[in-house]
Amino acid sequence: MPEVRNDRLYNIGYLCKRDGTKEKYEKLHVTPDEVKVWGMERGNKLKVFDTDCGKIGIIICYDVEFPEVSRVLADQGMDILFVPFLTDTQNGYSRVRNCAQARAIENECYVAIAGSVGNLPKVHNMDIQYAQSMVFTPCDFAFPANGIKAEATPNTEMILIADVDINLLRELNQFGSVRNLRDRRKDMFDMKLINTKNDERNI
Repeated sequence: MPEVRNDRLYNIGYLCKRDGTKEKYEKLHVTPDEVKVWGMERGNKLKVFDTDCGKIGIIICYDVEFPEVSRVLADQGMDILFVPFLTDTQNGYSRVRNCAQARAIENECYVAIAGSVGNLPKVHNMDIQYAQSMVFTPCDFAFPANGIKAEATPNTEMILIADVDINLLRELNQFGSVRNLRDRRKDMFDMKLINTKNDERNI
């Protein structure tokens, strides 16, 4: 949802915890349309959130199309990645959906995407929306063969509930038929997270 801070507009995802506390994530990658129509600003912080059911990552819509973002979170121990999104066309939705499923495979985590459906004819640049909410898993023997744990009816308002087992991720990391996180060629390439103070630390 939008949040104005110091006269700047940000796209925010909130994490509401069971103990009543909340944390937030500011979208890192804003689309050209968000800049043009609303003057949206980019966030500059990236971290996992500790919860009583595992380590949670939150990124918003366009962010999922940049694999480095999710990989940084995976290197911080992320178990579940949440991707709220708003897309107006099926091709926009397909970008989010297909990238989200790739993130689940390459980062050995669960990914839940939740999109807006329906029409807001009186709201400029949000008049039409298309989505299908889904929960993705890695593709290995302990998980669904197609990597889809649950899926909503396309472009239909509904609640989607799915149970996921974090222990299966630990087993996958150690004994999976492929081990995407462990088998990376860090002798050839690595990633760095550059924080807002412009100093670097290896991830």
